[in-house]
Amino acid sequence: MGGLFDLDSLQEKIANNEHLMMQPDFWSNPTQAQQVIQTTNLLKSQYDDFQDLRQQVADAQVACDLLESDPQDQDLLQDLTHNLTKLNSDLQAYEISMLLNRPYDQNNALLEIHPGAGGTESQDWGAMLLRMYERWAEHHQFQIEVEDYQPGEEAGLKSVTLLIKGHNAYGLLRSEHGVHRLVRISPFDAAGRRHTSFASVEVMPELDDNIEVEIHPEDLRIDVFRASGAGGQHINKTSSAVRITHLPTGIVVSSQAQRSQLQNRETALSMLRSKLYQRQLVAQEQHKAELKGEQLDIGWGSQIRSYVFHPYTMVKDHRTNYETGNGQAVMDGALDPFIYAYLQWQLQQSHSQ
Repeated sequence: MGGLFDLDSLQEKIANNEHLMMQPDFWSNPTQAQQVIQTTNLLKSQYDDFQDLRQQVADAQVACDLLESDPQDQDLLQDLTHNLTKLNSDLQAYEISMLLNRPYDQNNALLEIHPGAGGTESQDWGAMLLRMYERWAEHHQFQIEVEDYQPGEEAGLKSVTLLIKGHNAYGLLRSEHGVHRLVRISPFDAAGRRHTSFASVEVMPELDDNIEVEIHPEDLRIDVFRASGAGGQHINKTSSAVRITHLPTGIVVSSQAQRSQLQNRETALSMLRSKLYQRQLVAQEQHKAELKGEQLDIGWGSQIRSYVFHPYTMVKDHRTNYETGNGQAVMDGALDPFIYAYLQWQLQQSHSQ
């Protein structure tokens, strides 16, 4: 593992940053200085976590040797079993943190859910996905802010935009970007027939002011409207909700969760910046693929995962082929195995290029 995670390189980066922090002009650019400090603290945390794992391995080896000497020591066996379970969990968490090495992986995430055609059935599927991501975020002790929520006419939702705050939120959730397919017996069909529904999930990093995205005021149409809906935990009634349309691209963003029109405007503009930046990244990837003569489907019209609840129960990711028969656990937020499989798959894809 020391070679895999390149501890020497990690120590060198920490030393270089600490050298920068000792320079007299370090605080001449406060924003850049804060970034260096945050990066250094993250690298130190990674290094300390690895050393903790190394110590756990050493302790487990000692316990194994003692158990060989006295196989009947049930207390020692129980402690060893518990410690190995913790070691396995900590190791996987550490490996995931090391796999999250792309730009903005450490940022908060903006996540949008848009049900496909199908009326109430697909809108209910959108609400099910919302609940799934809320449970997942709660498991990770991430904060959730609902920036915009459009309820369905009878049930479910027409669209929702979440800001999920937490370290590595975007890096973890970018695996969810794409189309999610549900197969089940519809509770809205009196005949009890099987229905297939689709919902698209879009995930973007929340960007800070250091990322420059060119937005011209003349390219924006800004509408103010009153928040509507049936109310409940997702609705903050206000007469100052803001919708911004970016005319050149047709991108539309809305915010109705803040207390004032100004706050909603700023939130919507931040969301627009993230969407435009991601659009630029997609265009760059497509251009690279064209230069290589590859057919690269980067758009989110591709189906990434199926959730089947009839005639059998299975949730399967079509990129990694990871699947589970415990669909209820997935809907209750147990997404980490899918996220881990995706990060491993992505690493393999990068190595094969």
